[in-house]
Amino acid sequence: MKADSVTAPRILVLASGSGTNLQALIDASRERDFPGQIVAVGCNRPKAFALERGAQANIETFTVDHTRYGSREEFDGALMAEIRRHNPDLIVLAGFMRILTTDFVRALRGTMLNVHPSLLPKYTGLNTHQRALDAGEKIHGVSVHFVTEELDGGPVIAQAEVSVTPDDTPESLAEKVQQKEHVLYPIVVRWFCEGRIQLGTDYVVFDGQPLNRPLVLPDDSAAPAVD
Repeated sequence: MKADSVTAPRILVLASGSGTNLQALIDASRERDFPGQIVAVGCNRPKAFALERGAQANIETFTVDHTRYGSREEFDGALMAEIRRHNPDLIVLAGFMRILTTDFVRALRGTMLNVHPSLLPKYTGLNTHQRALDAGEKIHGVSVHFVTEELDGGPVIAQAEVSVTPDDTPESLAEKVQQKEHVLYPIVVRWFCEGRIQLGTDYVVFDGQPLNRPLVLPDDSAAPAVD
């Protein structure tokens, strides 16, 4: 049975663009046994299609337009006020294209997840697919990690791999990786809502034990391999 909406962990999703990962999470949340509830979708861009996806799913939406603030600190303060208003247990960054301040991240430590289009620690930052091609990688992929003060540097929970073929372009590789994102992210969010993952000092705790390395969703697989 689906978790009681009164007691289910509350999920707030932050996005900046079209919201395909948001849609994957919305679809997953409709499953009868999904243990969490998406209570709000927030964007920093007023015309982001992610807002429409949230509205179509009858989820409350809000915008904190970063162009209206003179500093990162002012923007983060306004965003934090919205987050506190919704009282989430988990904040999911789904293509949220803002660098958050150290104080903001510290205040929400252990409750924020991010998805990044590379097999971290490789290729933090932008243009990951072109960089993987330039380096001659045979395997590329996506990582889901806890958000910490270091950009794309938080402990990695799980990864999904894709094969890089000789005819791949940054666009084709992005499409492969995004398909994996849509599978992996809802799985990790489910684990969080079930209490299976927590953030330790600088590592992931999975089922009560420190995770020595990220769980891996191999290419052409549907679920992560758990040792």
